[in-house]
Amino acid sequence: MNSKHKLFITAVVAAAVVASSAATAQTPPKANKEMQTVLDALKSLGGKPIETLTSEDARKQPTPADAVKKVMQQQAKSSTPDPSITVTDMSVPGPLGDIPVHIYTPPGAGPFPVMVYFHGGGFVIADTKTYDASPRALAKGANAIMVAVDYHRAPEHKFPAAPNDAYAAYLWVLQHAKEFNGDPTRVAVGGESAGGNLATVVSMMARDKKATLPIHQLLVYPVTNNDMNNASYKTNAQAKPLNKAMMQWFFKYYATPQDGTNPYAVPMKAETLKGLPPATVITDEIDPLRTEGKEYADRLRKDGVTVAYEDYKGVAHEFFGMGAVVPEAKKAEDFAIDELKKTFSMH
Repeated sequence: MNSKHKLFITAVVAAAVVASSAATAQTPPKANKEMQTVLDALKSLGGKPIETLTSEDARKQPTPADAVKKVMQQQAKSSTPDPSITVTDMSVPGPLGDIPVHIYTPPGAGPFPVMVYFHGGGFVIADTKTYDASPRALAKGANAIMVAVDYHRAPEHKFPAAPNDAYAAYLWVLQHAKEFNGDPTRVAVGGESAGGNLATVVSMMARDKKATLPIHQLLVYPVTNNDMNNASYKTNAQAKPLNKAMMQWFFKYYATPQDGTNPYAVPMKAETLKGLPPATVITDEIDPLRTEGKEYADRLRKDGVTVAYEDYKGVAHEFFGMGAVVPEAKKAEDFAIDELKKTFSMH
């Protein structure tokens, strides 16, 4: 067989392998109309696949929040943030130096209950500004102060930098809540995706270090495991805006393989979840993180933690905070707010 034939056969085999893997890759569930509008807007912004970029370039890509703004403009809705929520920017001390925090305060006299809020972005990209709609909606709906934390990100600051920052910010809030009209006896934690991971890890750290526990943990599609072969990873391997390749990229930058057994990196690896605060857990259908979110909710319940859990169909990862244009997101925000209000009223 001459070299041309060999090359031809190699090319045919390679094409067959690609076609076969494309055929076996599952198509993610169908987004509902409003979610699809946001996904189309995101596609139109021309971002490159995050998993093909450096962390620096990935941070410059258009975000789902940018897509929501575009949809609001198309629908002639104002994208100006609600002026009734005031935001104060400051820094608090942390193990690696100052940690920027953003204090969202609702109107009224106070003192207000407080949530320490951690943004998503796989521990690598994004910041509070990207996620602004979420703490703003929660502050208004729950009539509570949100202290949003811009923790140090990987790969410049790998695990355990983010959880150590998150815990330091939580302790700072407990000690200083009165200074910004917060009630130090009513402090919850919460976050989305990587931020959901940090919220539950802060709860674990407080329990393990015998510190004051948060009174509640709001976990929105939290990263809780590193099993990328579970049901939702298979179904949503090619999903938008989060897929399996992106999660592999995030974990590669965030932690070493050895860290994969550390419960402060991977909460499902904890020996027990007993003694953690009551939790609200939210998952969504078009999301690799759906299975682990549900499994974490089940595990919390099994270990004696009170859990309110909801899964939202027809929407994708990052939908929380899109209440202005996605009705299911508004439902999820209202669900989280109701659970927070219940908790705050009991303390």
